[in-house]
Amino acid sequence: MGRGTEAFPDLGAHCEHEDCNQLDFLPFTCDGCQKEFCLEHRTYKSHGCPGSEHRSRTVVVCEICSASVEREGGGEDDVAVLERHVRSGACDPARKRKPRCPVPRCREALTFSNTATCRACHVSVCLRHRFPSDHACAPRVPVTLLARNGIECGDRKARVRSPPSVKAY
Repeated sequence: MGRGTEAFPDLGAHCEHEDCNQLDFLPFTCDGCQKEFCLEHRTYKSHGCPGSEHRSRTVVVCEICSASVEREGGGEDDVAVLERHVRSGACDPARKRKPRCPVPRCREALTFSNTATCRACHVSVCLRHRFPSDHACAPRVPVTLLARNGIECGDRKARVRSPPSVKAY
């Protein structure tokens, strides 16, 4: 299909779906058939891609051991995949990864009762490292707030006012 417009021939592409032909400035290239499509026809299913069988691999994450289990058939539901995984003997709850405190040399597993989230950097840490000085806190403060030098929006006392203007007679 043709690309772009007369004024801008290199900008965008026309959708290659037989019923669409919409000019899209950010087209999607299908990795199955190498054609360009608009947002509406970008999925394998929406444009009937012939090369989709080799590309559509999906997995289900096991809640018991956190393993990724690949679906064997295209229409296999999540419950059947997980049942097959548990019956195979590969499901081991001891292999499940538990979140740990991100502070160096701290091996504390983060659970519901011993997790604190820092208000400055929004990192989840154990109760031992809940204060900013204990976990090398790097606050995620926007640059615009730093430019105010700590002046709050509603704080009228901290505002610097210019002197009143003098009328020249």
